[in-house]
Amino acid sequence: MLDPRRLRVLREVASRGSFSAAAEALAFTQSAVSQQVAALERETGTRLIERGVRPVRLTDAGRALMGHAEAVLAHLDEAEQELGELAGLRRGRLRLAGFPTAVETLVPRAVARFHQRHPDVDLTVLDDHGQGLVPRLARWELDLALIYEHQALPEPDVELERTHLLDDPFDLAVPDGYPLAGRASVALEELADETWIGGAPGSAYGAIARHCCRAAGFEPRFAFGSDNYNAVQAFVAVGLGIALLPHLALIFTRPGLRRVRLSAPPARRISAARLAASYRTAATTSMLSELKESAAILQ
Repeated sequence: MLDPRRLRVLREVASRGSFSAAAEALAFTQSAVSQQVAALERETGTRLIERGVRPVRLTDAGRALMGHAEAVLAHLDEAEQELGELAGLRRGRLRLAGFPTAVETLVPRAVARFHQRHPDVDLTVLDDHGQGLVPRLARWELDLALIYEHQALPEPDVELERTHLLDDPFDLAVPDGYPLAGRASVALEELADETWIGGAPGSAYGAIARHCCRAAGFEPRFAFGSDNYNAVQAFVAVGLGIALLPHLALIFTRPGLRRVRLSAPPARRISAARLAASYRTAATTSMLSELKESAAILQ
């Protein structure tokens, strides 16, 4: 039977690209890391690491082993979490991530209240682009992720348990002085000849923006592509075009920018997701409750 401790060492070497970096991350000596990898190679009867190259690379056998090792280590970690809670020995750990606008708006209040109630939980929070969150869940790197969905986007290829938080409609962002800025609402069909800002090709934001415009009967002309909502606001504010932006991205608006409602606004569906196969810890349940309260305040 393979030693999980050696699998963890191999994972660090592969992810960090060198024995020395893995040693630093694990608080081992470089010699100890090398010995652990060598012992694992003896156990498997094959070479797992291509030595003499920078960065260090896994062999075909090493990649095959790591494909199984990630799942094994994740399940062991889940087991430790569950047993720790059942034994009452510790309050656990929670790894939360979300896309940037959710981290800026939904997460701070939820995290503050969670930390007040559960100061002993080892809580980490980070942001990532929407496309990166589900793969990180699938690799068991996260316990909970804030994701968004829209009919323009593909369905995740892993089974998730979702907790709906809110629907986030899109508004029109225009510069001061824009001819339609004084209207109560604008139909997307009226904007076929405009210059658009944002929506880099291949991005989730770009896919949603293009889908909405095409559904309104026109192909949008994007002059500047960016997935950074602050950059999109900046380009709009100086008069270089208009943009579709979700409500959460317009809570804080730049000077020179006006927000106009659409008569039939598209929306993205925001949820807190976890792997359906994962164990729902008490920490996860508590954070879901805090996130739902935070979402209710923003609606």
